[in-house]
Amino acid sequence: MPFGFELSKKCKESQARRGRITTSRGVIETPAFMPVGTQATVKAIAPRDLKELGSRIILANTYHLYLRPGMGVISEAGGLHKFMSWDGAILTDSGGFQIFSLQGLRDISEEGVKFKSHIDGSSHFFTPEKVVEIQHILGSDIIMPLDECLPYPSDYEYAKYSLARTNRWAMRSIEFHKNSGKWHEQALFGIVQGGMFNDLRVESVKALIEMDFPGYSIGGLSVGEPKEIMHQVLDYTTPLLPADKPRYLMGVGKPEDFFECIQRGIDMFDCVLPTRIARNGTVLTWKGKIVLKNSQYKNDFKPIDENCQCYTCRNFTRAYLRHLFIADEILGAYLATYHNLFFLERLLERIRASIDDDRFINFKEDFLNRISLR
Repeated sequence: MPFGFELSKKCKESQARRGRITTSRGVIETPAFMPVGTQATVKAIAPRDLKELGSRIILANTYHLYLRPGMGVISEAGGLHKFMSWDGAILTDSGGFQIFSLQGLRDISEEGVKFKSHIDGSSHFFTPEKVVEIQHILGSDIIMPLDECLPYPSDYEYAKYSLARTNRWAMRSIEFHKNSGKWHEQALFGIVQGGMFNDLRVESVKALIEMDFPGYSIGGLSVGEPKEIMHQVLDYTTPLLPADKPRYLMGVGKPEDFFECIQRGIDMFDCVLPTRIARNGTVLTWKGKIVLKNSQYKNDFKPIDENCQCYTCRNFTRAYLRHLFIADEILGAYLATYHNLFFLERLLERIRASIDDDRFINFKEDFLNRISLR
């Protein structure tokens, strides 16, 4: 079945929306969160568990997989899905964010980006065409073009220059993808850039819409800017995007951010935060975060969240989990990761239901009030 998106419901009081993404590997109800499996693994949890807790799509990273284990290994394995034993959908980022984070180790030109590996210092060169070709080998269901992710703050003149080049890269990417014969197998999303500048974001959207991508990502946010600025950028960017295509906000994953960004019309999210904080002993609940290493939980024999039905909460106590983290036992990272991802899946499930029932704003206010009391 080819890639598709169906918009099923719009919130009466905001830009929040319900939809359904169809891929050859299953249906993804939106708004949706994608756990991050940068190196072909979502850290501290097995693919079997991801399916059990409700994940239908995960994210992997082109840059990291290209460097290690390399395209030869993944090609011989039969593609990324078989290599990591995951039969759900996969979205792969282009690796642009990682490359542009390599200050002093990369050189940008019109043709592409020359960079040195953070692993062994070896030199590599990514063109827009090569990035798409790598993702063809990976076989991911949704793929991203090479773009330049600007830091915050950025100079306006450079942002304008960078955007023009990113748009040219987007055109090269889509032409290469169409000519490859993979157009109907893998959905290539456009990436909206332009820094924090209104006119540049508008320019980016217009250019990408003319190229007619199957979906659109909003990049260059959650890079250190204040939340108010991120919201402002979404306020004037998201309504310009086609209503009949999915909208993916890159790198955002806090529960409170889901509400603010869904309210502004976002359909898809990814972020390392829920799994990263889990490995450090911080867990998410319906009343806010809990830092399990804190001494107050040493003799606390309640579950992480008494309203949670995940494997962790049904079987283990805060006291036991604290012991695992204090003793540096691997099981602690697994149990906390399972809980955090289960929590986010249930949160998105309830957000979708609230949009269906025209009570999204009430649900948002109730949730944010509860976590702010902690």
